[in-house]
Amino acid sequence: MALSGARPGWLTFDCYGTLIQWDEGLLAAMDRILSTKGDNIDQRAFIDIYDRHEHALENERPHRSFRQVSALALEKAMGECGLAFRPEDAEILTSSIGRMPPFPEVVETLGRLKNAGFNIAIISNTDDAIISGNVAQLGGHVDRVISAEQAGAYKPSAQIFRHAWKELGIGMDELVHICASPHLDLAAARELGFRSIWVDRGTGRRPLDDYHANEVVPTLDRVPGVLAAAGWM
Repeated sequence: MALSGARPGWLTFDCYGTLIQWDEGLLAAMDRILSTKGDNIDQRAFIDIYDRHEHALENERPHRSFRQVSALALEKAMGECGLAFRPEDAEILTSSIGRMPPFPEVVETLGRLKNAGFNIAIISNTDDAIISGNVAQLGGHVDRVISAEQAGAYKPSAQIFRHAWKELGIGMDELVHICASPHLDLAAARELGFRSIWVDRGTGRRPLDDYHANEVVPTLDRVPGVLAAAGWM
């Protein structure tokens, strides 16, 4: 279903994988960590194991910070693979996240959206201290950042989105959410009913079987054209 309805005052964004080069940065960080563990380690297979533990830990209660989640997920993944874990490994991972750069088209596109009169917020499964380094690379175009640390919950939980909307002082009909993760952000869009644009960067992430985003674009610089087609730019 194409975008329609009232012009949104806010565009909310997922951060990692949408604005920031998460897959590339995670692979580089894991290369640094695993290079000290021996040869013949399949990095991508290891990342799949890490991701499984990370998402499971994010769903546990009580809520853990992302720094805690990522360290424990890394320790569990290494244990599953028979690798020795050191606290320094977790520090390599978390310190690298804030240095991950934006995709090439992101800063210019955010500037175009700001100049068109949209407010811009990020809703992200991270801690404030970690994401601050990424936001600093986004050209000063981001008005608000809502983190899992602030909300006490991780996507796809409705709690983090409802917390974001309360903090922004808006209802879900006053925004469009732009994201790269079907199983986190789009799963929440399916549950809650907010409008969405999926940035499918060709990473192999599969769409949900029972939900379709309002629009699908390959890169962020296509978003202004989609909003223009809806009569909003």
